[in-house]
Amino acid sequence: MSETLQVEGELREDEPFMNDRQREYFRKKLLAWKVEILRESRETLDALASENPNLADAADRASSETDRAIELRARDRQRKLIAKIDAALERIDEGTYGYCEETGEPISLRRLDARPIATLSLEAQERHERREKVYRDE
Repeated sequence: MSETLQVEGELREDEPFMNDRQREYFRKKLLAWKVEILRESRETLDALASENPNLADAADRASSETDRAIELRARDRQRKLIAKIDAALERIDEGTYGYCEETGEPISLRRLDARPIATLSLEAQERHERREKVYRDE
């Protein structure tokens, strides 16, 4: 996330978990992140639309197509990220934001600040990744 996503206030571990101030902090952070992604997406679409597809050189055309494919894959990943941001905003509205989907325990504020779309505590995420690795290695 870029500098434009600075959110006012600070997170404090010594106050009740997911109080109104913390929920508002994360709501603003998630909304700012979404706005930034949408802005970048518009810029990409504008750049792709203004590109000249009639390049004479076959190598230039191939390079241009590769660049377009990479950009479109990045946009697809960002589309999925927006869905996760929207889901996190929904959890804030429902009062379930910040709690691990697996254990029901609070997710640390530092983890949420670093990854505001997190749905698992660090411990649960590590267990999940270990299980995935076991299945991949079989």
